[in-house]
Amino acid sequence: MRKKITHKAATMFLTLGFKSVTMDDIAQEMGISKKTIYVHFQNKTKLIEAVTFEVFENICEGIDGICNTSVNPIEELYDIKMFVMQHLKDEKVSPQYQLKKYYPKIYEVLKFKQFEKMQECVKTSLQKGIDTQLFRPNIDVEFISRMYFNGMLGIKDEQLFPANKFEMNYLMESYLEYHLRAIVTEKGILILNKFITSNQS
Repeated sequence: MRKKITHKAATMFLTLGFKSVTMDDIAQEMGISKKTIYVHFQNKTKLIEAVTFEVFENICEGIDGICNTSVNPIEELYDIKMFVMQHLKDEKVSPQYQLKKYYPKIYEVLKFKQFEKMQECVKTSLQKGIDTQLFRPNIDVEFISRMYFNGMLGIKDEQLFPANKFEMNYLMESYLEYHLRAIVTEKGILILNKFITSNQS
């Protein structure tokens, strides 16, 4: 039952927002009593915590799968972007922004976990790009990986990029292109341009 509750809550939180969904809403949607939810979760904050880290773990598994089978590090980043967007319901309600605003402690723990995961993943991807001569050999992998993470956080800042002006898909695609054009070689730019042309969203 615990698994069913987190699964349903995740769908509702990501679609409608952490703040607006109540325990009553989840109970009603599942056709169970609110008391049943409280058997498994002490309060809404505990449920949000469980949902947040379960979604994070699921995304990590998917990203690992993409990294292990990717054709090259350029397409890999785009595949990860598509996977994350689908998993987070296109982030229609900016879940990260809501977490930061209403549940800052959970947000800070999640941010640290995301940083650790992205550092490991992006550094490996950057090195793969250098080794295959798609990325410039003189880039500072440690610096670029941290800048990439910082930029990804930045485009999700609702105050900097309000949802009524920027769609998340546009922001992520634009940032990916911005990031890659700064580090690719001539060989890499050919692949990037070809990939962008054939995958216009």
